[in-house]
Amino acid sequence: MSDLFSIKGRTALITGGSRGIGRMIATGYLQQGARVYISARKAQACLQTAQELSALGHCVALPFDVSTVQGAHALADAYRQHEPSLDILVNNAGAAWGETFDTYPEKGWDKVVDLNMKTPFFLTQALIAELRKAAETHKAKVINIASIDGISLNPQETYAYAASKAGLIHLTRRMAVRLIADGIVVNAIAPGAFASDMNKDARDNAEFVASRIPAGRIGVDDDMAGAAIYLASRAGDYVVGATLVVDGGVTHAR
Repeated sequence: MSDLFSIKGRTALITGGSRGIGRMIATGYLQQGARVYISARKAQACLQTAQELSALGHCVALPFDVSTVQGAHALADAYRQHEPSLDILVNNAGAAWGETFDTYPEKGWDKVVDLNMKTPFFLTQALIAELRKAAETHKAKVINIASIDGISLNPQETYAYAASKAGLIHLTRRMAVRLIADGIVVNAIAPGAFASDMNKDARDNAEFVASRIPAGRIGVDDDMAGAAIYLASRAGDYVVGATLVVDGGVTHAR
């Protein structure tokens, strides 16, 4: 049991890793001895975060815009310049767009759906050889970062976001059933309120947001890191196609 939750020596690639939930997961993986590669669209932010996290272990910035299939392939090509295999892929990069039903624009829809739902599929596809290589000796892992908004509705008019995260949860199931045959375990995490640039309400009004959460608080870094470590480690090997809800109970209270 001593190594049940160990990811020491494993390689991990985390998209959207320069801030928010991606950074929380990267930090947790580094603290557990993994070799971590983070990607983000903004190069300077990605490089700065990697430099800061390097105090914890091996952390390398691979700044790419993965909102297109071409960008996903470019990131995959850059990763394989460093490593021959990939143990853990965290598809975390995401976007949101809030606007009324009457004015919701196509550009907002396409931006959100492409990054939140299309990118996880095509980046996983681009890195399938490296994931299969890792799976020769142990289960490789793909973790898609969904949202509780893909499970239950909130009052905000975030049509593409809710639809894309619900779609990602179902896509996770479909990918999981196929890829488990290759020794690749696919699951999702559905976060609730965590302070981030995407969830400014939790970041700027934590006390008010916490009052609506049964656990009485918003999520902290270790809550997210713990869930991601569990799914990435041997402890999560038999969890296939699941969505782990990390929200302090709020979906049950909606």
